[in-house]
Amino acid sequence: MGAAAAWALACAMPALASTVAGTVTQLSGAMTASRADGVVRPLALKSEVASGELLTTAKDSYAIVKFIDDSEIVLKPVTVLAIDHFVFEHGKPSGDSAGLRLLRGGMRSVTGLLGKRNKEKFTLHTPSATIGIRGTTFFLEYLTGSADGAAASALDPGLHVYVSDGGISLTNQAGFFQYDPGQYGYIKDDKTKPAKMFANPGMRFDLPAEFGASGLPDK
Repeated sequence: MGAAAAWALACAMPALASTVAGTVTQLSGAMTASRADGVVRPLALKSEVASGELLTTAKDSYAIVKFIDDSEIVLKPVTVLAIDHFVFEHGKPSGDSAGLRLLRGGMRSVTGLLGKRNKEKFTLHTPSATIGIRGTTFFLEYLTGSADGAAASALDPGLHVYVSDGGISLTNQAGFFQYDPGQYGYIKDDKTKPAKMFANPGMRFDLPAEFGASGLPDK
């Protein structure tokens, strides 16, 4: 099999990790899914992603992943997101469970049915805080302080948040904090109390034209 054919086959393969969690519905550039056993596969439009996989977008690459409960995430370039687990069945709300980890980069998240009917069963971890949801559209940017191919940012290292709709909670060693629509936040690390702002401190979420508007205000 030639290299081109092997690449096409890998892109077309379904997720081989445990439970299918979602599907890539838009992709501009390159993204991979990796597993703990060392297997790394390139993702393409309509590729499935699964619990236990680590999603990584390349430089200048953007992706939209729709999960099995119709929630949706948009990933910015040089973003690393772990799908620790994602369990959802329409007729079995008692089994709902979703856990994600943003290790670096930026994302927009739109809540799906799991988060609407069992919001306490959804968690999104970052190095600075754990995020809970209240029927939400929100933006995250976690900066490690190392560029590694990411676009230059005027923001300080740490976690930056913006709530567009609904609300989120942030929990770390400094306590429990809530953010409402129109509010921005900055959390330096897991021991620091979040700062709350009502004007954009410099967050950007510029998307390719085919992805539509991001919804993040410029100011």
